[in-house]
Amino acid sequence: MNRPSPIANRQSPILPGATIGVLGSGQLGRMFAIAARELGYRIQIYSPDNDTPAGHIADKEWTARYDDLEKVREFARGVDVVTFEFENVLSITTDAVAEIVSVRPAGRVLHITQQRLREKTFLHDNEFPVTPFRRITSLTELQTAARDLGLPAVLKTASFGYDGKGQIKLRAESEMASAFAALNGAEGIYEAFVDFEKEVSVVAARTLSGEFKAFPVFENSHSNHILDVTFAPAAIPEKLAREAEKLARGILERLDVVGLLTVEMFVTNDGRLLVNELAPRTHNSGHLTIDACVTSQFEQQVRAVCGLPLGSTELRAPAAMANLLGHLWQKGEPNWAAALEDPAVKLHLYGKAVARIGRKMGHLTATGNTTRDAVERVTKARERVVRR
Repeated sequence: MNRPSPIANRQSPILPGATIGVLGSGQLGRMFAIAARELGYRIQIYSPDNDTPAGHIADKEWTARYDDLEKVREFARGVDVVTFEFENVLSITTDAVAEIVSVRPAGRVLHITQQRLREKTFLHDNEFPVTPFRRITSLTELQTAARDLGLPAVLKTASFGYDGKGQIKLRAESEMASAFAALNGAEGIYEAFVDFEKEVSVVAARTLSGEFKAFPVFENSHSNHILDVTFAPAAIPEKLAREAEKLARGILERLDVVGLLTVEMFVTNDGRLLVNELAPRTHNSGHLTIDACVTSQFEQQVRAVCGLPLGSTELRAPAAMANLLGHLWQKGEPNWAAALEDPAVKLHLYGKAVARIGRKMGHLTATGNTTRDAVERVTKARERVVRR
């Protein structure tokens, strides 16, 4: 029997029993696939890798390059809608998919958010608060930016950066030449240094009809540029939390997002919000929603992408999440039983075969009477897993 083309009816809800395609095959895709399966959907995963975290959960795992457009189109013909779980997907890939089936969020959203200069320009041009920045393609432009915007500052590659990769903090003019050389010919972006008190994030969803819901504001702490611990609700005034949600809503509406988008923000020492980065997908800081919210960020992504009503984002109790990175495996398999001695702690592992320093292998979550209690529970549980 010939499969009906979904391109003719892109406004209708995509109901359980349909097949969702995912570009990307990491842990975010894995947790999305688990949530989709619970709602009764089938899942197909497409990435250049095989035996992947998301592939373990999928009905079918496609292993092919993102620029193999015939294979991409073949993949698209077998699904009812496509979403993605990370930004580093080629624009030509999403364009090829969109010829056949809806991509949510749309390829335009991915195009803007996967490149720092385009992202910052979009935010600035639409009057969302961002730190001053400049495009850098030469050492002269870098030196001019330093004179105009001051030092210290951060020089980043415009593309393919995450978890602190592709960025250098500049403190003095003497560091300019070596920092520019480190770009290796890539386009750069110079950002004035933000003296911030903390980082927060808002994970929000929007449907085709414009329905919008945001999760409680998350507060994030990092170690070596990688997210270490997140807790919710963030320790910020209620007025600022409402402002953060309003900012997120404005960004999703201006981008016409259908799906999920995360807005990372700095809280400055004088109590202002500055948008740092956008991620058109679920986010590491939102993992605690699996165990602490009525609807997880992954279920919400499924609902938004498929045109279902959005679920409640209510936080059942104060909660915290701690990342599990590869160094915890240095003395052998961590002691998971020790972590779970606390009945309020939940363990989530991503099915990755090889543990490397800095690689995200899983996470722990905990709820508590207060955020401080939740953070203490989850960090102590992580300490217990290390074999002595």
